[in-house]
Amino acid sequence: MSRTATIDRKTAETEVHVELTLDGEGTGERDTGVGFLDHMLDLLARHGRIDLTVRASGDLETGAHHTVEDVGICIGQALDRALGDRAGITRYGEATVPMDESRASCALDISGRGLCAFEASLPPGSIGNFDHQLAEEFFRALANNAKLTLHITVQAGTNAHHVIEAAFKALARALRAAVALDPTQRGVPSTKGTLV
Repeated sequence: MSRTATIDRKTAETEVHVELTLDGEGTGERDTGVGFLDHMLDLLARHGRIDLTVRASGDLETGAHHTVEDVGICIGQALDRALGDRAGITRYGEATVPMDESRASCALDISGRGLCAFEASLPPGSIGNFDHQLAEEFFRALANNAKLTLHITVQAGTNAHHVIEAAFKALARALRAAVALDPTQRGVPSTKGTLV
């Protein structure tokens, strides 16, 4: 079973292309015009063991918001499509990741219901052209479009770069666990019989 998906999205603000393979090795290329986002997507692919190619162009002269959100939408849609009917998946995943003085936890459920609860106190500011507040925008877009119940909590940290990096790594590790195939699971892991 090949758990892959390709998504293309074109709006008046952005153009995004995503190729995703769940059972990968972290390969692919990320080129969004937002350097810090590319770095975070590298982490998502590597620690999630997802092959991920992302190419995006957007109206960066107005800021990176549209590009970051639309990349999150497309990766979420690709996850949703690659998961198919969710038969045989573990469904739940959790991880806590330290990054120097920072520590973040992620718990997620491939529930069929999009929700993002992001608990973090990020100072105003930006890393390159990536405003700190865009981390939450990315996570929300991803969760809603992948139909995940996503909880990310930052428990410690003073350096915004480290805090956001810990959050992305925790998401990657939790997602890796949740999408894993469970050889003891027959069908969809839900008493309802569906996660879509």
